Amino acid sequence: MKGTADGERGKRMRQLALCDEEVASPEDFGRAEVIPLHEEAEEPRPARGMRRAGWLLVACGLGLLPWLYGLATGLPATATAAHWPIAWVGLDALEALGLIATGLFAARDDRRHALAAAATATLLAVDAWFDTTTAAPGGDFATAVAMALGAELPLAALCGRLALRALSRHA
Repeated sequence: MKGTADGERGKRMRQLALCDEEVASPEDFGRAEVIPLHEEAEEPRPARGMRRAGWLLVACGLGLLPWLYGLATGLPATATAAHWPIAWVGLDALEALGLIATGLFAARDDRRHALAAAATATLLAVDAWFDTTTAAPGGDFATAVAMALGAELPLAALCGRLALRALSRHA
C-alpha cells in the first residue's frame, strides 16, 4: 500500500514539472491540471494487534461487572489486614516517587512527564478514595476528607492536567 502511495506521489511530481514550451502560451494554462500540494491525511488505522488488544481489554472490563456485584454482596463489612502499615506506606511512597518523577521530567520538558503525571494522578485519586472510605467515623474521617480535598485531589487534578496537555501538544 505504501508503494502505491509513493508511486502516486512520483506521478504527481512529474506532472508538476513543466517545460519552457508548455508555459509559452497563455491558452495552455486553461488546459492545465490543478493538483493540490497536499491531500487530506486519513486518520491512521491502528494495527490489527492493537485493535485486538483493545477489544480484549474491553471484554475484560465487561467481564468484571458481574464480579463487582459478587464483591458488593459477598464481602464482609469489616476486615483486618495483616500488613496495613506497609500497604499505606507503600502507596504514599509511590505517590512521592510519582510526584518527584513528574516534576523532574516536566522541569526538563521531557515528554515522559505525561506518563508519570497520569500514573501519579491515578495513585493520588486512589489514595483519596481509600483514605476516606476506610477512615473511622469522627476525627479520622474529617482528617481523611481534609487531606483528600486539600492535597490529594488538587495534586491529582494538576497531574491530570499536565498529562492531558502533553498529549494534546504532541498529537
